[in-house]
Amino acid sequence: MHHTTAMLIELGAIILALGLLGRLAGRVGFSPIPLYLLAGLAFGQGGILPLRASEGFVATGAEIGVILLLLLLGLEYSATELVTNLKTQYPSGAVDFVLNAAPGAGLALLLGWGPVAAVALAGVTWISSSGVIAKVLGDLGRLGNRETPVVLGILVLEDLSMAVYLPILTALLAGVSLAGGAVTLLIALSTVGAVLYMALRHGRLISRAVSSDNAELLLLVVLGLTLVVAGVAQHLQVSAAVGAFLVGIALSGEVAEGASSILTPLRDLFAAVFFVFFGLHTDPADIPPVLGPALALAAVTALTKIATGHWAARRAGITAKGRWRAGGTLVARGEFSIVIAGLAVGVEPRIGPLATAYVLILVVLGPLAARWTEPLARRVTDRVARRVAPRPPVPAVEAAGEAEPVEPVHASG
Repeated sequence: MHHTTAMLIELGAIILALGLLGRLAGRVGFSPIPLYLLAGLAFGQGGILPLRASEGFVATGAEIGVILLLLLLGLEYSATELVTNLKTQYPSGAVDFVLNAAPGAGLALLLGWGPVAAVALAGVTWISSSGVIAKVLGDLGRLGNRETPVVLGILVLEDLSMAVYLPILTALLAGVSLAGGAVTLLIALSTVGAVLYMALRHGRLISRAVSSDNAELLLLVVLGLTLVVAGVAQHLQVSAAVGAFLVGIALSGEVAEGASSILTPLRDLFAAVFFVFFGLHTDPADIPPVLGPALALAAVTALTKIATGHWAARRAGITAKGRWRAGGTLVARGEFSIVIAGLAVGVEPRIGPLATAYVLILVVLGPLAARWTEPLARRVTDRVARRVAPRPPVPAVEAAGEAEPVEPVHASG
C-alpha cells in the first residue's frame, strides 16, 4: 500500500476512534483523556496493532496540540492579571516545589541513581501537565471558577520555572562548565522577560495589528504568530508552551474573544492527538518492571499536589470546596515530565520507563482526581463531623418520664 494512502487511512481511523471514545466518555460523564491515552497505548509501540505510516504527522500534531492548549489558556487572562497572580502566588510556587520535587529526588537517591538523576526525577514529579489541566478545566466547565486563577498561577510559575530548570538540568547532564550553563540560563530568562514585557507594554498594539473582521485571516495570523513565537522560545531553551501562553496573554479584548472561538475546535482536535501520541510512544512491556515504584511515587505526589492546591487556594481566600477542587486539578503530570525524562535517560536509562509509567498513571488519574477530589473530601469531612459532634442533651420532661417510678409512702397509724 502507498505510504500516503496508509497515512490517510490511519489518520482517519485515529480521528474516528477519538470521536467515538469522546462520545462514550460524555455518556459516562468524565473526561475523555484517559481513554485517549489507553487507545494510544493499545496501538503504539508493543501494542496490538502499531501505527507506522502516520507517526510523523501525529508527532507534529502533538506538539501543535500542547501549543494550542496553552494559547487558549492564555487568551482567558490579561497580562495585568498574570503579573498580579505571579506577585501574589510566588509563595505557593515555593510550596509546590518543596512538596512535589522532594519525593522524586528522594526516590532517585534511594535507588542509588546519583545526584544528577535525582535532579531530573525531581523535575518529573514537580511539574504538573498544563496541557492536561487546561483540557480538564474546559471539559468540566471550570474556567470561570474562583479557584481557577490560583491553579493557573501555579501552572504559570511552574512553566516559567522551566526556563531556569531546563538549562540547569541540560548543563548537569552534559557536564557543561558553570559559565556555559550561566549563559544558557541568561538567554532563557531574557527571552521570557522580553516576551512578557511586550505583552505588558505593547499588548494593545499587538492586538490591533492582529485584529481582523475576517475569521480566516484572524485564524491564520494568530496561529502563525503563535507557532513562530513558540518555535523561537523552544530554540532559546524556553518551553514552547510558555511562548504560546504569553502570546495568548498579549492578545486582549475582541481579538482574544474572536481568536478563542475560532481556535477552540482546532485545539480540541490537536489536543486529542497529543494524548494519543503520548500513549503511542509508551511500550506496555516497559511498565510492569517499574510499576511498583511508579505507583508508590504517584500516590505520594498525588497527595502532595492536592495539598499544594488546597494550601494555595486557602491562602487566596477560596472556600473549602474550591480548595479541594484546586488540589485535585493539579494532580496530572504530562508533557514536561516526559521531556525531562527523555533528557535524563543518557545518564540513567531506568529513569525513562519509570517516568513513563508514573506519568501514565497520573495522566489517567488526574482528570478523575479533578472531578472527584472535592465530593470525596466533602463526604469524609461530613462523616467525621457527625462522629465528633456532641450528642444533644436529653430534655428535662423526657428525662423525668423515663425515670423509674417511685413507690408511694403510706402514713402509719
